[in-house]
Amino acid sequence: MIPQCILLHYGVVYFSVRFTVLRGFTMTAVFALATSLLWGLADFGGGLLARRLQALTVVVVSQALAAVVLGAIVLATGGWREAGPQLWFAVGAGVVGPAAMLCFYRALALGPMGVVSPLASFGTVLVPLGVGILAGERPGLLQITGMLVAVVGVVLAGGPRISGASVARRTIVLTVISALGFGAVMALISEASTTVTGLFLALFVQRLCNVAVGGAALYASVRRGTPALPDGGLPALRDALPALAFVGIADVAANGTYALAAQSGPVTMAAVLASLYPVVTTLAALGILKERLRAIQTAGASLALVGSALLASGG
Repeated sequence: MIPQCILLHYGVVYFSVRFTVLRGFTMTAVFALATSLLWGLADFGGGLLARRLQALTVVVVSQALAAVVLGAIVLATGGWREAGPQLWFAVGAGVVGPAAMLCFYRALALGPMGVVSPLASFGTVLVPLGVGILAGERPGLLQITGMLVAVVGVVLAGGPRISGASVARRTIVLTVISALGFGAVMALISEASTTVTGLFLALFVQRLCNVAVGGAALYASVRRGTPALPDGGLPALRDALPALAFVGIADVAANGTYALAAQSGPVTMAAVLASLYPVVTTLAALGILKERLRAIQTAGASLALVGSALLASGG
């Protein structure tokens, strides 16, 4: 007969391990859903701004403002002490990011947000998902079901045009390029740090590279005759600074919460939950732009929530 003290010991160990695992899944879900909220609002704001300003101007100014905030955080937390070879991942993300954002903002300005946003989410799912699987992660059956339901929900929530006028080919091409770029950025930034202070440093380096690459592209664009300022000149740009700051800082915060999500649990779960941002973009368009939410979008939002619950269960 097994002594009760031994049974009690192993029972405590079992429930302690089980609680730790569940807590990891819960934190992953919280951070990843926060990522989707921040990205959804940033995309909505960036898309609106790209209809009034040149897309490159939106990218450079918003990222420059974000870099200032991140620089202050790095100085306050002493994040520079964690500089190391892993920052090359942040440099890579900073080189890829501007091209992805430029293509995405142009696509949002050209085509309907309800089509562009969910299409762009595929890359943010597929690239990190592939990285996670290659790294040895094996999601459970319930999580796989949740992933499929969530991805279907993302597509439907964007209200794809099953009938009617088709989306321009240029818009689709720009969206696909941005999708793959965003997925690469997500995968790279999650490898750029292992601590919170190191994450601040990685995001700062990424934004500096964003500004450098985007600024060079903007300079080349101006040399070709494309104006960097809107029709109203500097006053119009100054009026847009609060919105540009919000877009840049929300994008930074989303990258940070995604990295935390990927570090606290499976990358596969983090990638799919973070990809729910088109739901936020659609709801913002509904509430602010007064766009009508069709039945297919309502069904998609509901499926996205169901998929989130399945993924967060960690089964």
